[in-house]
Amino acid sequence: MEKLRIVFMGTPEFAVGILDTIIKNKYEIVGVITAVDKPAGRGQKIKYSAVKEYALQHDLKLLQPSNLKDDAFLSELQSLNANLQIVVAFRMLPETVWRMPKLGTFNLHASLLPNYRGAAPINWAIINGETKTGVTTFFIDDKIDTGAMILNKVVLISCDENAGSLHDKLMIAGSNLVMETLVIIEKGNVRTTIQEDTAEINTAYKLNRENCQIDWTKSATEIQNLIRGLSPYPAAWCIIKDNEDEWNIKIYETKMHLEKHTYTVGQIITNKKELLIAVKDGFIQITKLQFPGKKKMATNELLNGISFSKKAQAE
Repeated sequence: MEKLRIVFMGTPEFAVGILDTIIKNKYEIVGVITAVDKPAGRGQKIKYSAVKEYALQHDLKLLQPSNLKDDAFLSELQSLNANLQIVVAFRMLPETVWRMPKLGTFNLHASLLPNYRGAAPINWAIINGETKTGVTTFFIDDKIDTGAMILNKVVLISCDENAGSLHDKLMIAGSNLVMETLVIIEKGNVRTTIQEDTAEINTAYKLNRENCQIDWTKSATEIQNLIRGLSPYPAAWCIIKDNEDEWNIKIYETKMHLEKHTYTVGQIITNKKELLIAVKDGFIQITKLQFPGKKKMATNELLNGISFSKKAQAE
């Protein structure tokens, strides 16, 4: 059995959960690599990645290269003398980096590969109405999320799941899967499976303003899935127009009502407690939203301070 000396690479909170599990299981982390510090928010204050925050709290060796091909970085990485690298939600690695350790470099991906390769697998699984997803460990190669698979684990998606709750479930499942992967690598018992491409494979495209916008001409189920899949971050959005007023709003929680009606698609129907938007096969009831310059709030709070005319429309 070979003692593991691990370099861990990651950036967001999801990666922190995996790193914490590795450390609590007494594996040796000889270095942590994360994104460079960036200004964020209205004040443009410098913000550390979640992984950097964790590394500083636990006094771990930390590297933040802006260029993964830089000679000085490669020399410092080599000097750590790691025999295994683990990547969780980081960036594409050059071959000189992923080939460096003797035992290879493996990635934890939040889907059942080869399905949902890409930047946002958690979100797209919900947006596309999947009832199950999972986590996969695989050895990195020269493409994105295409390497030989080591292990995977199925995670069910409940009908009221959103991206936040699924993220937490997958982080726990991913932590356990990484531990199982470390055990078989340590024992030299790794057996891999080559990914097979098929026409049915979905891609987890990077989220942007366009694919986060609600199209009210779609079915209630499709709209509901989009909102769930983007909540709490980055959040689905739309424009609400009412006479001369226009607001760009984010929608976080909804209920779906399937029924026939004679309203125009996008028409807003309100009373003192409820805000519904007509769609072709029913209504989407908004229960939590955010108006520009306001905090996220329950709809009934909003309706205490604003009223809509019968001409109000979501676009």
